[in-house]
Amino acid sequence: MTARGESPYRARAGRAGLPALHEALDEALTDAVRRTGAFAGGLFLWDGDGALRKLGLAVLYGVPEEVTRPWNRISATAPTPVADAVREDRLVWVGSHEDLARDYPRAAVSLPYRSALAAAPLPGGTAPRGALLLLWPASHPRTAGRREQHHITAAARRIARVLDGAAPPPPVPERPRVIPPAPPAPRGGGRAAQAAQAAADWIERLPEGALALDLEGRISFLDGTAAALLGRSAGQLLGTRPWQSLPWLDIPLVEDRYRTAVMSRDPVEFTALHPPDHWLYFQLYPDAGGISVRITPTGRPETGGQPGPPAGPPRTEAAAAPPQTGRIYQLLHLAAALTETVAVRDVVELVADQVLPAFGADALVLSAAEAGRLKITGHYGYDAATIDRLDGLPLDTELTPAGQVMASGVPAFYGNAREIAREYPGAPRISGKQAWAFLPLTISGRPVGCCILSYLRPHTFTADERAVLTSLAGLIAQALDRARLHDAARDLARGLQQTLLPRSLPVVPGLEIASRYLPSGHGMDIGGDFYDVIPLDTTTVAAVIGDVQGHNVAAAALMGQVRTAIRATAGAPPGEVLTRTGRLLADLDTDLLVSCLYVHIDLAHRLAILAGAGHPPPLVHRPGTRPHLVDLDPAPLLGADADVPCPVTHLDLTPGTLLALYTDGLVEKPTAAGIDPDRATAELASVLAARAGADLDDIIEALVHPAGPVTPQTDDVALLLLRI
Repeated sequence: MTARGESPYRARAGRAGLPALHEALDEALTDAVRRTGAFAGGLFLWDGDGALRKLGLAVLYGVPEEVTRPWNRISATAPTPVADAVREDRLVWVGSHEDLARDYPRAAVSLPYRSALAAAPLPGGTAPRGALLLLWPASHPRTAGRREQHHITAAARRIARVLDGAAPPPPVPERPRVIPPAPPAPRGGGRAAQAAQAAADWIERLPEGALALDLEGRISFLDGTAAALLGRSAGQLLGTRPWQSLPWLDIPLVEDRYRTAVMSRDPVEFTALHPPDHWLYFQLYPDAGGISVRITPTGRPETGGQPGPPAGPPRTEAAAAPPQTGRIYQLLHLAAALTETVAVRDVVELVADQVLPAFGADALVLSAAEAGRLKITGHYGYDAATIDRLDGLPLDTELTPAGQVMASGVPAFYGNAREIAREYPGAPRISGKQAWAFLPLTISGRPVGCCILSYLRPHTFTADERAVLTSLAGLIAQALDRARLHDAARDLARGLQQTLLPRSLPVVPGLEIASRYLPSGHGMDIGGDFYDVIPLDTTTVAAVIGDVQGHNVAAAALMGQVRTAIRATAGAPPGEVLTRTGRLLADLDTDLLVSCLYVHIDLAHRLAILAGAGHPPPLVHRPGTRPHLVDLDPAPLLGADADVPCPVTHLDLTPGTLLALYTDGLVEKPTAAGIDPDRATAELASVLAARAGADLDDIIEALVHPAGPVTPQTDDVALLLLRI
């Protein structure tokens, strides 16, 4: 018996360790799929820490794992239904593939099947634990009613309750744990056996072939007619995939039709040529247990006629196999994803997550030529000692082919240690790998670097793999070159930003001070937000915070001039400080405007005098009262009208009073309901109230990284806390 209201899955998971938790999650996911009428589902959980944190597909039901590989790891900021569901803490419904292509074009590339899907967040204490993904056949209505949406969110809550009993949360495997489909219920009795034999005899007498595939695409049954039409015995075909055991079916069309049947649950058909001149018509009828296939002999189909166009010319065992359909979709997904990478780290993570699984590789090294040496810009699957040994080798080194490949622009493939040892005897001993692909990264004939994929076991590189990897290297080269330029610009921008902002805050007796600057999540990581604290004498200090329009070098340069102007006039009445700074902007004849808040603090008399020019008013928190915005009478933005005087506001400072000065990037964040600064400001006030008396650095951390759904940062943030 379980306690009233307690999930039986959670109760089971709480009695034992990880195996019991896996069993409980498997049962909860299977139950969610069945209760909602879906045909497949998956559980995404948080994987990793900090900036590298992603959503990983932990458990999968109803579809083969290889179909979902592009979705095995998803960034929290990626444009996908799962990421949106977790980031915005809401149910995401996509009623058709047309809707998916419109709202999530990148996801539609890697999931090109007619189906409906829903992603629901798994509720947690302060933020979602992950997401439940469900798939329905293409025949499902395009919209989901309230009752169906309730069933989906209720299923997500039941799964979340299972996770509540897990401490710590379960790890996310490299590949998801696939729940096998439930076997059909046995039907006992001699009469049932006689009926089954009669059905088998009936099938054998028909001129059509009967064949069954499981959801993994393997042949689980075929009759004698099907075996004869396919030209192989049942023993040769059972347990194999048709496009792997029959060379003439090894064409993208066949695997694509199978995937379409699995992912859309729609009947599909195609025609293929069994050499030398036998055309066969295949009809696939899928359901939750597998796929029934009818095979019918047919004459050569005419162009535009039924049942369909020929699949292609006759094929032989020796013919080069074209890329598998799954790999094609993975590479299309990769090509789309590479266009969105920003930094070198993003490129390395994407190649590690997508390319390595697609080709069965285990490790990766990205090298670039710098000053005649091989500089490693990223790696995965290698230990630090190996990377230290490889980093900085001369281009003409005899330890590795990387330099030669980069210089010649010709890729090199080594299927085992003996092959590479003939040319580079020391290479196999460096890392202990057993096979390598060295891919030159070139752009318009200019070498950018070298991408090395390696394997823990010997590997035979087919002509297909060599061709695809060579083409793929061009995509990686473009992304890597762009990422290196971005990283160089970012480092330059950060250096400039650090030069313009205060190196340290002054120590002022009787005043606690803490600050934080966060660059926006796009552009050059440089902007016009600034802050400063200026001691005027032993008992007075000036605090200033401001924001120059833009996220570029011009904004940063103007920010430096404004900060210098304020420092030069600090000590004058606050309104006059801003008025003089506004006149300076007019003299500079700049098109940029500046918001600014200047606070003159008299510690001896516990008084603050504030002057604002188009800047958000600060929050004030006095002990024993609720935090609230200062009722500030602001002037126009600096640079808008130099002749308008700047009014001032007086504020009493009782002991323990906290002032929070910030730029608008802290409160103007996009949410599911749009940008709501008032709501964001109220949340900041709640944080201050909940952490009254806490360390200022802890308060700042809570203000800039609040608990709840992850939202991308689109503007710079400057924050300055002052406590009497």
